[in-house]
Amino acid sequence: MTSAAPLRTLEVRHLQLARAFFAALAAVMITFSPDHSAAVGLAVFSGFAIATGLMWFAAVWLIFPKGDRWAAVLLGILALLAGMATGMPGLRTDTMFFVAVIAWAVLSGIVELVAGIRARRMMHLPRSQSRDAITIGALGILLGIGLLAVPVQYALTYTIEEAGQTFTLTGITIAVGIFGGYAAIVAVYLGIAAFSPRQTDAEAIEPIAEAPAERKP
Repeated sequence: MTSAAPLRTLEVRHLQLARAFFAALAAVMITFSPDHSAAVGLAVFSGFAIATGLMWFAAVWLIFPKGDRWAAVLLGILALLAGMATGMPGLRTDTMFFVAVIAWAVLSGIVELVAGIRARRMMHLPRSQSRDAITIGALGILLGIGLLAVPVQYALTYTIEEAGQTFTLTGITIAVGIFGGYAAIVAVYLGIAAFSPRQTDAEAIEPIAEAPAERKP
């Protein structure tokens, strides 16, 4: 006689959808903004980080069981700290953008990557969930590495003769664009993952189908 598992109104797919929505919103705001300054980049990042952090804390109680909450707690803390630190207009400088976003990207990426690897080894979560955590964690680390490769004081002046105008490509412009690209990739990946079939259904059927065969003399 089997005991029924407690039903949850929310699943990991709902968290993925929420994260995809906020990432897509950040990507759209950066893409369609003509101003890629530190002030705009940090304003978008602050809202993205705070919203994501709140979603992680909600997931701690509504989605994850007791043994799997540590990663969500850490990711929520990192996101909220980064969001609040970059939410003060007086601190929105070029250096602040690089420091805050790199620190958040690397630390949260490591946490999510480790959580995904640990879940895969212990096999206490569906393989699709651990794979998604590993992928998003790796993308976060790549974001941090990509921003580290951009010089903060970089400036390249160029002229478009057809337009008759001179422009300057700066390090912060490149950095904000890289974050926008990261947000777009995360939004697409998590959106697809949220609507992908769950492996739990197939994994639950296999033992039931094999059980009668094992009982044959």
